[in-house]
Amino acid sequence: MYLALLVIFLQCSELYTQEKVFTFNKVEIKVQPSFKVKNGDPMSIVCHADISKSTDFQLKHNFTIFKDGKVVFTTVSDKGDARYEISVARSSDTGVYECTVEAGGKTKSSNSLRVWVKGMTKPILTVEKKEVLEGEVVKLRCELPEEEPPLYFYFWKTKMNSTPKEKDVFEPYRNFSVVEFAVEEGDNILQFDCFVKRYVQSEFESSEHSNKTLVTVREPFIKPTLSVKPSSNITEGDRIQFECSTVVARMRDIEIILQKNKTILSSVRDEKILKYSAVATLEDSGEYLCKVEQGKASKTTKLNVDVSELFPKPILSASMNKLDENKELTLSCSVSGFRKANFSILRKNSSGDIWLKNSRNLTMRVNVNDTGSYICKAEVKGIVKESKPVRINVYAPVSKPTLSVVSGLPEVVLGKPLRLICHSAMGTPPITFTFYKGNEVKKTVINDTYATFLDENIRQNDKRGYKCDAKNNHSSGVKTSNILNITVIVPIRNASLGSVPYGVVEDGSETAFLCSVNEGSWPILFRIFRKTDREVLLFEKSENADRVVWRKEAMNRQDTGTYYCMASNRANVDVKSHPITISVILASWQKGIIAVFVLIPIAGAVIFTLWWFLWKKKKAKGPSMEMSGSALATNMTSEKLARQHNDGDYYSGSGYIEDSENHMKSTDESKAPVQKGTETVYSEIRKANNALQRKAEYPFTLGTWCRITWQHHEKKPAHFGAEPQGH
Repeated sequence: MYLALLVIFLQCSELYTQEKVFTFNKVEIKVQPSFKVKNGDPMSIVCHADISKSTDFQLKHNFTIFKDGKVVFTTVSDKGDARYEISVARSSDTGVYECTVEAGGKTKSSNSLRVWVKGMTKPILTVEKKEVLEGEVVKLRCELPEEEPPLYFYFWKTKMNSTPKEKDVFEPYRNFSVVEFAVEEGDNILQFDCFVKRYVQSEFESSEHSNKTLVTVREPFIKPTLSVKPSSNITEGDRIQFECSTVVARMRDIEIILQKNKTILSSVRDEKILKYSAVATLEDSGEYLCKVEQGKASKTTKLNVDVSELFPKPILSASMNKLDENKELTLSCSVSGFRKANFSILRKNSSGDIWLKNSRNLTMRVNVNDTGSYICKAEVKGIVKESKPVRINVYAPVSKPTLSVVSGLPEVVLGKPLRLICHSAMGTPPITFTFYKGNEVKKTVINDTYATFLDENIRQNDKRGYKCDAKNNHSSGVKTSNILNITVIVPIRNASLGSVPYGVVEDGSETAFLCSVNEGSWPILFRIFRKTDREVLLFEKSENADRVVWRKEAMNRQDTGTYYCMASNRANVDVKSHPITISVILASWQKGIIAVFVLIPIAGAVIFTLWWFLWKKKKAKGPSMEMSGSALATNMTSEKLARQHNDGDYYSGSGYIEDSENHMKSTDESKAPVQKGTETVYSEIRKANNALQRKAEYPFTLGTWCRITWQHHEKKPAHFGAEPQGH
């Protein structure tokens, strides 16, 4: 029973669970009345959730509305719609809206919707003061309380019947802006207003203009008046007087200035009138300006003055402008159409004009120091006028020029340029210098006292000399230098080093080193170096030849190393040869001494070994020989053994044995023993001695001697036989 109830309960729970299944079909967002709304109108953002349910059950909806990614409205409702009401739409409500709905653990978002609120509210303009003085400032504030930044503010200042002056300010974080306008000269009644712009939908949207505000300007002083006396028909020499005046409300910090062409002629402070007078000249014609300043306020008045000419500028003439020294010069001064004047002639100088004569004319004999500019002055009724300067050039003749090489010596390295200088110690510049190579003109230069010429085409066998001419405006004409002959230095080419003997040299012997070059101008400096762990200069000599020989009389082991030579001449280029290697070895007599002190002990040891071996053998054979041999055989055997020992010629064979009668027998019993008599033994000894004597007639070494001895031993008879007893 309980089991059945449990099954029924589970089935009912499953059915209850299945009854509350739901799903979002879509979520959408709308704006009412339209996605374009006029500024100030009401606007509603509606979010709607379309949900399908398994049964009709209550479901809580969490609505969230976003504007430009920021939350602007949230609500919880059991209905499928939510409404965000904006009673008065402003341009700041323009943006991209979307909504999100969450229910029963499920969330779904709508598509985005762009809403545009067209138009902006009217800005409010306030003015700090409505009455100001010239030179002060007007402070304005333009504000949009219901709008949000960023905003662009534009302020207008308008004079009566004139074009407005505008100032603009960008405010990224405020919905108001403050600016100042300066009150300038001539401002009286000013009108101010402002408007605002906002960047919306990739374009600027502008508000209407604010309220217009009037500002009254009061003058701190009136515009100055400027007058001149006499007012007309002013002629040079007349005294003219300027007067500038104004009326001020406050005398404090008032300043009056008189100017002509931006040059201040006179000024006064804390006074109402400025006076200035001077003797009129032609240069006094022009525009004059009177300026009154107080604080930041400034007013000006202009006046043109025309001064008539009393007499024209004088004219200075010269009999000659270019002349030789010691010639006569005449200067004359005149004024066109006017003869009653005081004349003077002067010479211009940087430290001040030099007076020469109070006269219309001046005649003098000139020298070079008289070169310069001359003027004359004419004075009438206190008016002094100056003529244009006249340039006078007095020339001294040029001296004979000298031609030389800039580097000093009259030589040049082949392949390098030659720089020449032509100089005249005397002569009034400018001087014209002409360079020649042979008879060919190479260059012409105009300079003061010298000129240079660069010849880059130098050849080895070029025999043409150089010369130069110098001349100026003196009538004496051209002066020519002496001919300059140039030595062409050929650089060193291909240095080489050799030696005799070459490569291997005996200790103590003489070695000759030859250093030579293929090409190069004499003299040539030869240097020979040895290079081991460092470079050592061994020989140095300057020769008027293309080679040099150096003899080193006694070479030693320390002279082993690498040798090379270097050659140079006045081209100042060191040319290095290829290196050669010299090895110093022992001399022949040194080798002999080494042989004496080394080989003789070795030979003695060999001889002693042979003697000891033969002695041992003789001792073993001695008793048998004494019993069977005769006295002659004994002597002959001893003599032979002694000779064998002395000669180092012995034989020890294994193919023979001695019998009981002291006769040698072959170990091979099938062969009969071979016996020799006394004559045979002497013959063998004589042969051995002759062979040794023949060898002794020629020099030989210990090794040769040993080799001959052993070869002789191999040729001995098979055995030695002793003489029979009784003979």
